[in-house]
Order: sequence, then structure tokens, then C-alpha cells
Amino acid sequence: MKKLSVIAFGGNALLKNGQAGTIDEQEQNVYDTCHYLVGLIKLGYDIVISHGNGPQVGNILLQHEAGKRLYGLPKQPIDFCVAETQGSIGFMIEQQLSNVLAEHGIKRNIVTLVTQVIVVKEDKAFRDPTKPVGPFYSKEEADELSGDNGWIFHEDPRKRGWRRVVASPEPVDIPNWNAVEKLVREGNIVITVGGGGIPAYIDDKGKIVGIDAVIDKDLASSLLASKIKADEFFILTDISNVYINFHKPGEKKLDKVTIEQIKKYLDQGHFAEGSMAPKVRACIRFIENSGNEAIITKASQIGNKSAGTIITK
Repeated sequence: MKKLSVIAFGGNALLKNGQAGTIDEQEQNVYDTCHYLVGLIKLGYDIVISHGNGPQVGNILLQHEAGKRLYGLPKQPIDFCVAETQGSIGFMIEQQLSNVLAEHGIKRNIVTLVTQVIVVKEDKAFRDPTKPVGPFYSKEEADELSGDNGWIFHEDPRKRGWRRVVASPEPVDIPNWNAVEKLVREGNIVITVGGGGIPAYIDDKGKIVGIDAVIDKDLASSLLASKIKADEFFILTDISNVYINFHKPGEKKLDKVTIEQIKKYLDQGHFAEGSMAPKVRACIRFIENSGNEAIITKASQIGNKSAGTIITK
């Protein structure tokens, strides 16, 4: 049986620091990242691609704000905005990967799925929202928006302004994971759970209902990888390996570590929250649920089996 890998694109696969976010910039970034997948595809891997959406969903929220202010258009909730980014980013990945495969004479169908991810409405994250979304505002603007919409704002630690914060609940289910597995095992390349998935919950009548939240894309990708019985789970980031004592005396690159070793380093605080810690947790969950390998590395190293940080049971 061919190997199945879930590959989570990091933010730099779509938009690099200092870029404005034009369509040309994003398409070039996606094109470059997709080139690195060719080695796996030529080896016969079946692959599922997931991706982040932080800058893109922030821009969409800004557009909704401007539309409301200038034209009286109704603003849409975050779950709706995440769905928009799943479509737009999925389109870019599908198009650019198609172009890359054509250059290499590879014929594979690519399917982008708009995917909901189920959370629990009573998740403690809804009582203490911490995930920043959207642009920075002045204190006066934040107070006005809070009064008009009931939003919660936190001041940026670097004093760049105030940002809206929303809940980031745990993903508990992915309703279409069976379809994802069927499609990928038939040889299709599937793009799914973009931006962590469209956040939704099951109400007391059994209906799926969208909710204002942002789900961590690495945790959602880990859940999907476990459900579809992936052999490997890749998280692509902007550095080649995970480090302990990162940018400190005694810095050490991690090549191959066990789950127990990486848990120890996590408990010791070696990995920053909002950066490497969520990625490490996502890998731990995948390994605990599957027994298979997880790899954290940069896109350019994905075809090199000796590169990156390989976490094993």
C-alpha cells in the first residue's frame, strides 16, 4: 500500500514577512512551496494538504468592516470568513500545484474541499478568548467596536495597538473525513481543513451551527491525519528543525526524538506558545493516536528523509 501523508502548510508558504499580500506574491509563494512536494509525489505518496489563513482571514474581516462603514453592507461572522479563505487559498494551491505537476509530466487530480470542524460550545476557550484576529486598532476604536459588537479586545504585548480576540477551541471531529480518506486513497490530492476548518458545533437538536472562533490549523490537521490513518504527518514551518534553547546559550537542533523526549522539552518550556509549542502538541497527538511518525521541517527539506525533526513513538 502506498504511503499517505498529511502536510500542513505554514503561513510562510502563502505569505512571507514584509509582503503586502498581493495575489502575485501569494501565488508565487504557493508555486515555490508546491515544487517541494514533487519528490514525495514521484515516490508514489498519496497526500493531503492543509493550510493556515491568518493574514488572509484578517484581511477579509477588514473588508467586511469597510463594507459596513462605507456602504452599509452586513458583516459576516468568522466562520463565514474562514469558509471564504478555504475557497480562495484552496484555489491558489490547487492551481499552482497543477502547474507544477504539469511541468514534471505528472497527472494527478487535485480536489479542494470546504471543510467544517466540530468543536464543543462549552469549551473553556469560549470563556477566555485569547486568539488575536484582524487588524490593530487604537484604544478608542477598540472601545467603540466592543460597544457596537460585544467584541473582546486585548492590547498587543508589543504595544502596536489593540486586537480583537476570539476563542480557539479544541477540534473534536471532522464530518467529512471519510470522504477525504476515500478521495486520497483513490489517488487524488486533497486540500482540506484550511485555516483549521470552519468552526461549528452540534446544537441540542443535532444541527450543525457555525460559531465565532478560530481553530488551530495544526491541531485540526493532526486530528484529520489520525482519522484517515496517515503514515506520516508533516508540519512545514520557516526553520528546518525544532530547537531547544532556541536563540539562547546551549541551543541544540533536534533531529530524531521520541515522543517522551519531546514531551519533556515541552514541559520545560523550550517551545514558545503561539509559535513552536502548538506544532509540537499537534505532533504528539498524532503519534499518540496513530503510532506513526511526525516531522516538523521547512518546505525545502520535505523530500529529504534525513532532514527536519522526526518525532517517533
